[in-house]
Amino acid sequence: MTTDAPRGTTASRATDRPGDTSPFALGLLLRKAHWRVAAVMAEALRPLGIELRHFAVLIVLIDRGSTVQRDLAAATGSDKAGIMRIVDDLERKGLAVRKSVPGDRRARAVEITPQGVELFDAAHVAAEPLVERLVAELGPGEPERLKDLLTRLAYPVGGEE
Repeated sequence: MTTDAPRGTTASRATDRPGDTSPFALGLLLRKAHWRVAAVMAEALRPLGIELRHFAVLIVLIDRGSTVQRDLAAATGSDKAGIMRIVDDLERKGLAVRKSVPGDRRARAVEITPQGVELFDAAHVAAEPLVERLVAELGPGEPERLKDLLTRLAYPVGGEE
């Protein structure tokens, strides 16, 4: 299938290289940045015996407290089977526990354990020097500016998506 650019315009084709001016450039850069940051975060978590998928669930549990599995799945972008495997892993490691939900015999809520909170805090300590290395090439104030811009992109005013 061929698609011609409208007459009088020059199509800018995505190249996935620095300086790409295509309409896909932002998404491609965000994807590459995500991969790089995810690798650094995985490096911080590896010695603690967990992966990013586990940490994502711990983040939700710290933020929301006891959370039913279906809501954990939605909050982390996991499917039902995936969230069950993650919670199984966390339970085996003593980082979370499942509890019955009063009034709903089928639902199970997940709670973080004191060991889970300790690991959560240790992960932040472990990540600090790695994040500093990650943003070392940015100038003064740029890491904060980048976080601000990404926050505004991820959470637009009015909740548009």
